[in-house]
Amino acid sequence: MTIDSIDTVTVLGAGSMGHGITEVVALAGYDVTMRDIEEDIVQDGYEDIEWSLDKLDEKGLIDQEPEEVLDRISTTVDLEDAVTGADMVIEAAPEQMDLKKDIFGDLDEMADEDALLASNTSSLSITEIASATDRPDKVVGLHFFNPPVQMDLVEVIYGDETTDATAEQAYEFIESIDKTPIYVRKDVQGFVVNTVLGPFSGEAAWMVSEGLAEIKEADASMTQRGYPMGPFELSDMTGIDIGYHVRKEAGMPIPPIVQEKVDADELGQKTGKGYYDYEDGDGADYEPSDASDDFDWLRIESVIVNRAAELIENDVATAEAIDTGLRLGAGFPEGPCRRADKTGLDTIVEKLEELDEEYGDEHGEGRYEPSQYLLDLVEEGHTGRDAGKGFFEYESGDGPGDYHTINYELHDDGLLEIELDRPAQLNALSPDLMDAIVDLLDSVDDEEVRAVTFEGAGDRAFCAGADVTAFSDSDPAKDSEPTEVFTAVAEYPRPTLAKIDGFCLGGGLELALACDLRIATEDSSFGFPEIDLGLLPGGGGTQRTIRNLSDARAKELVFRGEHISAERAQDWGLINRAVSGEEYEETVEEFVDDLVNGPPIALRKAKRVMNEGADQDLDAGLEMESQAFGLLLTTDDMMEGVAAFSADREPEFEGE
Repeated sequence: MTIDSIDTVTVLGAGSMGHGITEVVALAGYDVTMRDIEEDIVQDGYEDIEWSLDKLDEKGLIDQEPEEVLDRISTTVDLEDAVTGADMVIEAAPEQMDLKKDIFGDLDEMADEDALLASNTSSLSITEIASATDRPDKVVGLHFFNPPVQMDLVEVIYGDETTDATAEQAYEFIESIDKTPIYVRKDVQGFVVNTVLGPFSGEAAWMVSEGLAEIKEADASMTQRGYPMGPFELSDMTGIDIGYHVRKEAGMPIPPIVQEKVDADELGQKTGKGYYDYEDGDGADYEPSDASDDFDWLRIESVIVNRAAELIENDVATAEAIDTGLRLGAGFPEGPCRRADKTGLDTIVEKLEELDEEYGDEHGEGRYEPSQYLLDLVEEGHTGRDAGKGFFEYESGDGPGDYHTINYELHDDGLLEIELDRPAQLNALSPDLMDAIVDLLDSVDDEEVRAVTFEGAGDRAFCAGADVTAFSDSDPAKDSEPTEVFTAVAEYPRPTLAKIDGFCLGGGLELALACDLRIATEDSSFGFPEIDLGLLPGGGGTQRTIRNLSDARAKELVFRGEHISAERAQDWGLINRAVSGEEYEETVEEFVDDLVNGPPIALRKAKRVMNEGADQDLDAGLEMESQAFGLLLTTDDMMEGVAAFSADREPEFEGE
């Protein structure tokens, strides 16, 4: 059975995960049956899907009518009716092993022989769930993250008897519903994301329990490291009891501060109080000023990296899968393996050995003992990026590096395509992403490049702005200067084009304005929300906007901080074209074709004269134009252009 043979899907469960998975699968074009034990539960789930689809439609985030999606969804309370004839069954029942085994026992009798059987579980053993069937080879784990409609990641988990064919089919199915799968090749507790994420909160809890840090200090310091929230804020959001029971079940010691909160029934947001008080509305009220240079963030990150190394050592997952999982599933600013390569694996090992000597097994057996995989890498001199190899290999020399926040491809025709690859963060500009763009443009041989395009990964945003966590420890002296990435893009000698589909806000709009040309879908939106943060566009946005628009419109855009539509952006002259989704790729292709097949020298000179001449008086600009024109008269490209015109054929410019 291949992915092509999956047409109908059944989801067992209409709760938050069940109806979310149903919606995602239906959006991807599959016929879906959603089943639960009571009609009221099913109806509530269906209404939640209706509400969600309407919201997605209002925001322009789906390219089909809600009614079309709903037409592909049927509901029932009859289990046999739900699964008979289904090519794939996804169980999304509550996290109770006995319940899941009962369901899979019934599926073994009722589901078609070739049906793929999947369990959406965040913690339970796939092997044990599969033991309730006579076909454990056809059972696989699919751990969707909550909420499924918004979260891009799905863990594809092997049970002990899951075949490669079954896992591969599940992996391809997840790709077909526009989600990002990662393989979890062994049935380990916590799978990949929760295993590696555990020390983020756990180690911080030990540090506070030991009097080595304060709660707000820990949260503020870790958000300064780029994490979307602090460890204690995260625990309050997910429920302090969740982490508590995971540790309890695994036989791990409980940090005293965690035990105190559980004993007091102060479990976080759901009880109104946890590490922070939510009843008075303040919530997690830490500030950047609560951070401390003395906070030992390396302790937390070293244990996280060690967990990742243990998974790699035991063939549970690859470093790439782990990094993808933590970025998309936990919102990490970058994968722990790549971050460790920057820190230096020798530094990580040294820290672990220091912790192991100080604490031993006090916080859990082998908690701080460096994995053999890490020790081997360090012994072989593979200590990270500076050494050319760590968890990953890094290219040496003057060519482009190995980037994890952007994707790029240089085509044979000279088109350099750059994709911002942080879809879970709406492709927000992080320091790593901006550094990657600068490094790529600096290191690629621009003689091989005819034109450059920028676009955003995913289907929601070109770029929704700067990653605000990056500003928590900003240096006013440094940040008051023009950001290097916008200058690098604006001054790149080849024509640049921004392909905008979705949000183009703040730093994203500044990046687009640094490009020479801008094409957008009609559903895209533009704006500078910085004013609402007490800031102004700091990457050249004020200056490029007022050079593109009238004085009044530029100031309206900056002063009001509101979003404008693509149609208005085109009318104002902010972008070149606003086109429908159906016309988008064709329009981009027409522009790109002219750029990559145009005369390279003339395009380079035209860009330089227009950019630099805009800052000169008219006479100086005309002089620059005249000098460039005279130079172009001596080029082979000019002769080719004249010859092609005379012969009524397309010119073939060589850049000479």
